[in-house]
Amino acid sequence: MRAVLNDAARELAAVSPTPRLDAELLMAHVIGASREQLLLRHLDDPAPPDFDPLLARRRAHEPVAYITGRRAFWTIELAVGPGVLIPRPDSETLIEAAVAHFGAAGPARVLDLGTGPGTLLLAALAQWPGATGLGIDASATALEYARANAEALGLAERATFQLGDWAAGVTERFDLILANPPYIGTDEALPASVADYEPAAALYAGPAGLDAYRVLLPQLSARLAPGGVALVEIGARQSAAVGAIAAEAGLKASILQDLGERDRVLRCDG
Repeated sequence: MRAVLNDAARELAAVSPTPRLDAELLMAHVIGASREQLLLRHLDDPAPPDFDPLLARRRAHEPVAYITGRRAFWTIELAVGPGVLIPRPDSETLIEAAVAHFGAAGPARVLDLGTGPGTLLLAALAQWPGATGLGIDASATALEYARANAEALGLAERATFQLGDWAAGVTERFDLILANPPYIGTDEALPASVADYEPAAALYAGPAGLDAYRVLLPQLSARLAPGGVALVEIGARQSAAVGAIAAEAGLKASILQDLGERDRVLRCDG
C-alpha cells in the first residue's frame, strides 16, 4: 500500500490541493479502516484491487466525500452523497462561536436554516445533550440524508427536520440559529470537484452571492429568543455587504473570523 499511495498522491496532485490525504482516505475506505489505522498498521499490506476504480473517480474530480459516502465534521461523522453540500471545516467556526457564547450549558432550542445533511444542527446537538432542534432545507434529498444521519448518531429523538424556505412559516423562537446559506456569485469560478458535482442551489446566490442573505437575514430577529444568537456563514470578502443587509434588517451584527483569520461568520444578537 505504501508504494501505491505514493503513486496515487502523484497522480492526484493535478486535481487536488491535498493529494496524499485524498489517497489515504480512499485507501482507508477500501480496507474498512480509519485513516489512522491505515497509517499505523496497514502500509506494508498488499494494495487491494478495489482501490484503482476509486482513484479513477477522484482523478475525474469527484469529491472524496461522495466516493466514500462520509464526511467528518466537528465531533461527528455524516453520511453525504450527490444532492447535498459537503460539510467544510470552515463551517465549524459557527459551532466554535456558539460554544464561546453558550459555554457548557448550551442552548435549549436550535434552528438550522439550510441544514443540508444535518451538518450544523447535529453537531450542535452532539455538543449539548440537553438541546433539541429543528433543521429546515428546501431540498428533499438533503433532508433524507439529515434524518438518516440523526438516526445513525442517536439524535433522532432530539432533531426534527422539515421542508421549507428558510424560516418562512416558523413561529417559534430559538436560543441558537445557525445557517450556512449559498453565497457564491453565479459568475465565480469554482474547482471542478465542486462546480461539477455539488448542488448548485446550495452554492450559488445571484451575481454577487448575496441573494440568500436578503431573504434570510430579515427573518432572524423574529425567530431569536431573548439572549439568543444567530450565526450565519459568509464569504471571506462579503462582510461589508452582508453587514449592510443585516443593518437594514435592524439586526445588531458583528463579524467573526475563522482560524485562517478570514471573515467567516455574521453574528446577530437577540
